[in-house]
Amino acid sequence: MFEYELHQIRTAELARQAQHDRLVREARRARRASRRDGGHEAGGRVSAPRDADRFTRAA
Repeated sequence: MFEYELHQIRTAELARQAQHDRLVREARRARRASRRDGGHEAGGRVSAPRDADRFTRAA
């Protein structure tokens, strides 16, 4: 009986882990799709202008 309970616990743990992995995969896929579509999120990463590193700073 004890082995059966351990099996049930392990099965439930594996199901939770699989659900978590699916959720992570879905979030990553949505994030990639958002970037691909050009969607900008508020508070996202800010990049410097491309030509900012061409000029040296004045002393």
